[in-house]
Amino acid sequence: MPAKTILIVEDDATLLRGLKDNFQTHGFDVRTARDGEAGLQSALGDPPDILLLDIMLPKINGYEICRSVRLQKLDMPIIMLTAKGQEEDIVRGLELGADDYVTKPFSIRELLARVAAFLRRRQPDGEVAHEFGDCRLDLAAHKFYREGREVELTSKEFRLLQFLVERPGRALTRDTIMNSVWGGDVIVTARSVDRCVTTLRAKIEPDPPRPTYIQTIRDIGYRFEIPSASGAAARR
Repeated sequence: MPAKTILIVEDDATLLRGLKDNFQTHGFDVRTARDGEAGLQSALGDPPDILLLDIMLPKINGYEICRSVRLQKLDMPIIMLTAKGQEEDIVRGLELGADDYVTKPFSIRELLARVAAFLRRRQPDGEVAHEFGDCRLDLAAHKFYREGREVELTSKEFRLLQFLVERPGRALTRDTIMNSVWGGDVIVTARSVDRCVTTLRAKIEPDPPRPTYIQTIRDIGYRFEIPSASGAAARR
C-alpha cells in the first residue's frame, strides 16, 4: 500500500521541521511549504491525501488556501493550525471548508491520531447505511435502529444524524448545521440546533449526559465521533 501524502503549510521553520520528522517517522510521504502561495500551488497541482494548514502565512493566508481548494472540488481533509482562544478564526476556517483544527501549542500525538482517524474514516460516496456502536442508520429505508429495534426519529433528527454521521471527526459549526439541515430559507437559531442535538442524544447515546457520539465543541458546535473498536472494548 503506498504511503499517504500529507502537505504541511507552515511558516515557522522549527515547527515545520518537527512536524515533518514526526509524520515521516510514522510512514507518511511529507510535502511542505513555508508560504501560502507555494502551499496553494502544491495543493492544487498534486492534491495530497490530507492538508495541514496554518492560518497566518506569508503571501496567501490559510483561509484563501482553504477556499481555493474547496472551489476546485478537492475533498481531502483539511486540519487548521490555530492560535489558542481564537474562536472566531476557527469558525471562519470551518465555514470555508476546513474539517477540523488544533490549537497551538498542541500534542503531536493528538495531531497524529486525528490525521490517522480522518484517513481511516474516509468513506466512498453512495453509502446507503451507516453503523456505529449498536446503532444503524438506514438511509434507503429512512429508518434508525438501536440494538436491532427501530427507534422513531423525527424528520429533523434523522437529517441531523445523517449529516453528522456522514462527516465523522469533522468540527461542524452551528451555522453549518443550520444551513445544511434546516436550510437557508428557514429562520432558526443556534438554540434550535442545541435542542435537536439534545433530543437526538436521548435516542442514540448509551449515556446521554456523557455522550459517546455527538461531542460538543465549546463555542464552536459539534463533532460526531465513532469510537475505535479497541476503545470501545476498553470501556466495557
